[in-house]
Amino acid sequence: MNKTVDEVVTTDLADFGGRERKMARELLEAWSEQGLPEDFDDDEVRIHFNRHSGYVFLSNASFEVAMLNGDNLESWYYCPYCGHEGFKEDMMHDAENEECTRYLQEIGVLERAEEAHA
Repeated sequence: MNKTVDEVVTTDLADFGGRERKMARELLEAWSEQGLPEDFDDDEVRIHFNRHSGYVFLSNASFEVAMLNGDNLESWYYCPYCGHEGFKEDMMHDAENEECTRYLQEIGVLERAEEAHA
């Protein structure tokens, strides 16, 4: 089979170095002990390695991402409107942008106006 070394993200464990295999093991251990994050679908979960960032993470058929945040397995978010990314605690950003605000409400970072007045 012809490997493409130009691929940024790989699921081929042969492409993982010792560091990345250790990170993959820690991800699997966290999954076993903690389960997947509540908002992460368990359909077609795979381990990925991003060669540019060095991140090792879980992703699924819906392209959701889960990573270790310290010892905790948490969802990693990506704002589809501006590209801001991070764990939930890192996601507060341009709340003046209507689309970003709506996304932050969807993932539970900001309260929806109707919930705030209830």
